[in-house]
Amino acid sequence: MDATSGAGNTRGRRRFGLHGNRGRPKGRPEPEAATAEEGPQKAAYYGALDLGTNNCRLLIAAPAAQGFHVKDAFSRIVRLGEGLGKTGALNASAMERTIDALRVCSNKLVWHKVKKYRLIATEACRMASNGAEFIARVTGETGLELEIIDRETEAKLAATGAEPLIDPDAQSALIFDIGGGSTEIMWVEQREGKKELLAWTSLAAGVVTISEQFGGGIEVTAQSFAAMRNFLRPLLAEFVNRVQQLKGSAALPSHLLGTSGTVTTIAGVQLGLRRYDRSKVDGCWLLSGDVGKVTADLLGMSYEERMMNACIGRERADLVMAGCAILEEIRLAFPANRIRVADRGLREGILTQLMMEDGTYGRTS
Repeated sequence: MDATSGAGNTRGRRRFGLHGNRGRPKGRPEPEAATAEEGPQKAAYYGALDLGTNNCRLLIAAPAAQGFHVKDAFSRIVRLGEGLGKTGALNASAMERTIDALRVCSNKLVWHKVKKYRLIATEACRMASNGAEFIARVTGETGLELEIIDRETEAKLAATGAEPLIDPDAQSALIFDIGGGSTEIMWVEQREGKKELLAWTSLAAGVVTISEQFGGGIEVTAQSFAAMRNFLRPLLAEFVNRVQQLKGSAALPSHLLGTSGTVTTIAGVQLGLRRYDRSKVDGCWLLSGDVGKVTADLLGMSYEERMMNACIGRERADLVMAGCAILEEIRLAFPANRIRVADRGLREGILTQLMMEDGTYGRTS
């Protein structure tokens, strides 16, 4: 599915992707049989794994009154998509790094006796000529059966994961998820207490692909940053036009809602955190002008200065400006005074889906 034709699938208004037309994903074993006295068996713990172009992330959680409670988590930057834009294939070092991380995930799922889980892979495995071969290798070496999801599924899962942070008084919100190899953008409206996904798109552009395309992210000048933005602008144009057709010429969301390493990093920098603290970042509000100021400040820094910032670090210092370029174009296309920051996304969307399927979401045992 390409970023234009596939993302144009907006006929009819749909609720968030809690009723997707997918079968039982690979990697989720059939539930154990329950006795008549026990009734239908529910999983004690649920798992969600998101293997992206840049990161490998796992969440293990149990249902709770407020949705679910996280029991264990794992996140590692693996850069699976390193060099993919140039070669069209996953390279040996990237695959080794990723399999090492996936072994940790597999051990955690076994340790916590997780019975129900969903394991997804996104843009890097979608685009790589050896993506399917790599997925088979993962199964052979770790026992994990990952499914490569399409962009529509990715967008809906991101929206589901971030949905609790939409301002309840907002009529509309633009949710965006800036990934390593793609960027998902969703226009959501609230009507009669229900949230509806009216339009979505997936751009074949993320922090890894844009950084590699424009010099590698080490020496980022005003000229190279402008070149990134000029490249990204027409990729957004079709979606902007589509939303304007739906909403009229003034398609202005009540607020933006960002779920990605880019927006959480910017929040950490803007808040002046001495080290990244999820409790201070997740759910916080930023003024759009403050986001622009952080971007300008980062652009004025050297690679070494960006690397020394505790909320960026060595692993993100060469990617953060590509993410800023994507975010600046989103802010330009959909002006809003406020941006809410979500340190949550696909994994939370998966957990929400799985628990809703079982009727355990928001319930205590």
